[in-house]
Amino acid sequence: MPRDKFLSYLKNEKRYSPLTVTAYTTDLTQFYNFIKAQYDLTRIEEVTHGLIRSWIVDMIDAGIATRSVNRKITTLKSYYKFLLREGIVKKNPMLKILPPKTSKKLPVFVEKSSMDELLDTVDFDEGGKGRRDKLIILLLYSTGIRLSELINLKVSDIDFNQGTLKILGKGNKERILPFSDNLKNEIKQYLDQVCPIEWLFLTDKGKKLYAKLVYRLVNSYLRKVTTISKKSPHVLRHTFATHMLNNGADLNAIKEFLGHVSLSATQVYTHNTIKKLTNIYKQAHPKA
Repeated sequence: MPRDKFLSYLKNEKRYSPLTVTAYTTDLTQFYNFIKAQYDLTRIEEVTHGLIRSWIVDMIDAGIATRSVNRKITTLKSYYKFLLREGIVKKNPMLKILPPKTSKKLPVFVEKSSMDELLDTVDFDEGGKGRRDKLIILLLYSTGIRLSELINLKVSDIDFNQGTLKILGKGNKERILPFSDNLKNEIKQYLDQVCPIEWLFLTDKGKKLYAKLVYRLVNSYLRKVTTISKKSPHVLRHTFATHMLNNGADLNAIKEFLGHVSLSATQVYTHNTIKKLTNIYKQAHPKA
């Protein structure tokens, strides 16, 4: 099937992460289910731009967020480019598809006082599990790395002499990030106690860590110190970038830390900084 061939291409040639391949798989499965249920079609060659538009309208009517709809449109665009290159289709119906406009949401982040409380006063278990949990949170907050990047960290990626981490990011792109002496000590203590051989983080059964486990533990610890709506590993990435910017870090430097391709992706954090400055101005200036 063209779909299976495309997913294999993403995994083996593009070297996309398992999470990204899963997202593409889900999007395409939903699309194929729609054209089968609504139009009794199974052949991708018979799909028109009008049919694709009807799928988009159906998703919007069902209340699916515009950002999610646009991600599925991106999936189809990549899929049709592949189909066209392979000669499976002769025309690309996605050329006539315009994505719906999205309203930009400000990144949710944890206040500095709450992060200080979490890392300085919240009790973590004295055993290996507690030390692992604290190091996971500290790494996410101290470096801004993605969940997938954290899971795939290897012991060999740590350079204690240089004080750096080797991160394998999206599109198999590598970047080197510095880490603090405090984080260095936490990593060394963790390695001495847990002694992982290949993967830096392991489950209680000694297997490679997985995304849902990290999400659950981050969520449970953030619940102890904050009432923000989202309590995920990605929120700690937002928190890293916002706190760095609030403390005077250069936007280009934050871009490199986060592994963004474009500076525009990083600029969203400036809105949180401006909001904070506005509040300070209103509270402090006599004429505000």
